[in-house]
Amino acid sequence: MLICLTASHKNAGFDMLERLSATAEHAVPRLAGAQKAVRGAVVVATCNRFEAYLDLDIPEGESPVGPVHDAIRAVGEVAGLAPDELRSTFGFVHGNAVAGHLFSVAAGLESVVVGEGEIAGQVRRSLERARAEGTTTPELERLFQRASQTSRKVKNRTGIGAEGRSLVRLALDLAESRVQDWSKVRVLLVGTGRFAGASLAALRDRGVVDVTVHSPSGRATRFAASHGIAAVEHSGYAAAAAGADLVVTCTTADHHVVDRALLEIGRAERRVADAPQPIALLPGTRPVPDAAPRQLIVDLGLPRNVDPDVAEVDGIELLDLETIKIHAPLEEFGATDAARAIVDRAARNFGTVGEELDLAPAVVALRRHVFDVLDAEIDRARSRGDDDGRTEAALRHMAGVLLHTPMVRSREYARNGEQQAWLDGLDAIFGIRHDAGAEASAVAEVGRADDARPAADAR
Repeated sequence: MLICLTASHKNAGFDMLERLSATAEHAVPRLAGAQKAVRGAVVVATCNRFEAYLDLDIPEGESPVGPVHDAIRAVGEVAGLAPDELRSTFGFVHGNAVAGHLFSVAAGLESVVVGEGEIAGQVRRSLERARAEGTTTPELERLFQRASQTSRKVKNRTGIGAEGRSLVRLALDLAESRVQDWSKVRVLLVGTGRFAGASLAALRDRGVVDVTVHSPSGRATRFAASHGIAAVEHSGYAAAAAGADLVVTCTTADHHVVDRALLEIGRAERRVADAPQPIALLPGTRPVPDAAPRQLIVDLGLPRNVDPDVAEVDGIELLDLETIKIHAPLEEFGATDAARAIVDRAARNFGTVGEELDLAPAVVALRRHVFDVLDAEIDRARSRGDDDGRTEAALRHMAGVLLHTPMVRSREYARNGEQQAWLDGLDAIFGIRHDAGAEASAVAEVGRADDARPAADAR
């Protein structure tokens, strides 16, 4: 049984999402070991969602409440959150609805910015991390591979994401009213992580030419060289942050990389460096203090990259994910409806194939039974002088004809949700019972064959 525990911008505060995101890499192994019933786990953690996809070894009709509570407890222990708080927040999706939910997420239909492009890559990388941890199963592999295929289909067939919409671009759209000429804006990019390249591309699209980059983890030089910009070393970071018109932070650091103290230190350093020679003042006059510079800081990090105390510094305006969410545009209904139709169809197909896979071990057993009888009859025919092979050919043809109808009927029964009736008939006629021990290998074999078909179609 597939289930999904989901917390997103729709049902959780950013404080909780921040805690969950910061500890996501430790959650997968804990979830996989939460209970014996958990066969596999994949965690999708982004700036506006945390989702745990679990493959549970639970018979149809049995309640998953126990394993679900254990999974929630495991997530809470890793993130330092109370299980009761998580239980009241997490959404719960199970069965065939899991495919529809993940496909919708991967297509960007559940994002703050509908159709944003980063999520498809994040879903793909989540599966890769789970593979590295050894926590995937054939069913989770099939689920996530179908999600990637569906997101590509949505992108290619609808207008969703056609303009490269993303949190980065929405943030810059919101900053547009504060900027008169993008070509004169001095920008400091803090971070070389998942949003850095997208941020730089979006800035250049608007005509920004003066961009520098700083990396708290020391990767700025390499990023700067590959993108044709200048790197800011640690010694000059405070002054660079204080001197930029726009600071965009997009690191995966688990601590604040910009705060009030940094900006005040930077401003003091710049005042010393830019101080003019002293001039004589007329008696009774005072020097006029310089006006505080106007600066916009865009925080795209989760956990938060910027301490909220920067808002206490004169001239600073902070634009963070919570503010961006409030200003997210309405969906484009035509393109979104078309995208959801594709997602719904893909989810139904996923469920249909999954139901057919439930019969895979019994189908394998039937074929084995028929071909064992066939081999015995062919040996008997050869012992009686079937020199030209005509009898063998006729027997093989007859076996194929006899198997055709049961195979077709197995798919029909599966699609109608009547798998047990087909299994009962197999038992009554041939004495073949469902072999649970063969299920894992049979499902994996059928799943791999099924995975190969869409790849061929895509070409």
